[in-house]
Amino acid sequence: MLLRHIRYFLAVAEHRNFTRAATALHVSQPALSQQIKQLEALLGVQLFDRSGKSVRLTDAGEVWMGHAKLGMQHLHAGARALQDVGTAHRGVLRCAAPPTLSLYLIGPLIARFHELHPGVTVSFLEIAQEDIEAMLANDELDLGIAFSPLQPGALDYTPVYEEQLGFVTGVGHRLAARSAALPLATFATEPLVLLNRSFATRQQIDAYCASHGIEAQVAVEVNAIGALVEIVRQGTLGTVLPHPISAAHTDLHALALTPSMTFRHVVYAWRKGAYRTAASKALVDVLTVLVRDLTSGAC
Repeated sequence: MLLRHIRYFLAVAEHRNFTRAATALHVSQPALSQQIKQLEALLGVQLFDRSGKSVRLTDAGEVWMGHAKLGMQHLHAGARALQDVGTAHRGVLRCAAPPTLSLYLIGPLIARFHELHPGVTVSFLEIAQEDIEAMLANDELDLGIAFSPLQPGALDYTPVYEEQLGFVTGVGHRLAARSAALPLATFATEPLVLLNRSFATRQQIDAYCASHGIEAQVAVEVNAIGALVEIVRQGTLGTVLPHPISAAHTDLHALALTPSMTFRHVVYAWRKGAYRTAASKALVDVLTVLVRDLTSGAC
């Protein structure tokens, strides 16, 4: 059995179509079909049901797909280990963070990392937390920076620091001159611009409101943190953001909430049992120093 057989099998399983799989693999459809038949002959089972309009896995194919995926993960980890050779001088680092963290943390983190390890190519994704967890579990990322709790059992994660959320306005907002904490009753009447419900930050806001028996007055809902900040900066809507974001903008005004929202832990995470590259461990070192500077006010 060849690595090619496994790659071809997984492509057909993903696309459910030989023609589309062949296109994705940049091979001819007859060549792909021949390789799958060879694989089925080697294993002594039929892997695909070709009788319908779309190709589907047989029961044997479903069983074998899990082992094929695991085998590919191990082979890819081995290839990264050979590239790595114990140092962060070269290779590719695959990492991701949710949008609220990327707005204030990822820029300085990647900049510092590149200064120290210019030979490493960083592939960074700004994606939702659930996507980070799924990609880590599928060995599509080396490291994720996210919020706890994460998937139990699938990931190892380490808390880095606590992040507090608060009510934030632009300087033109009627509450911009206020310094006292904002009571729950007032917050419940304020029109807000919030991220949509796919974001971890929005989920925490909704949980806070539900726990206190109120409903957020959502006037605008967006799917980009940059758009949210601009709307708040230039308008009269409030929002809820982590303290480091409001602290980084002189034209934003932050107020504590009473009762306050619970702190959330920012963590870095890896897939359990995954090979931890020197580059990913080096990024953790840079993150640790950066967080120490952020929390001490050094940057």
